[in-house]
Amino acid sequence: MLTEISEIVNRSRATLVEDAVGVLSLFVMLYAGLTLSGAF
Repeated sequence: MLTEISEIVNRSRATLVEDAVGVLSLFVMLYAGLTLSGAF
């Protein structure tokens, strides 16, 4: 099972990086939206 997981990670490494950047940007937008709405 561990070898299968490592093979999947090796095959989709670029996609995982793109997904992580996307999730991070969504959280940044969420935080900014909540902060700005609380300021006004």
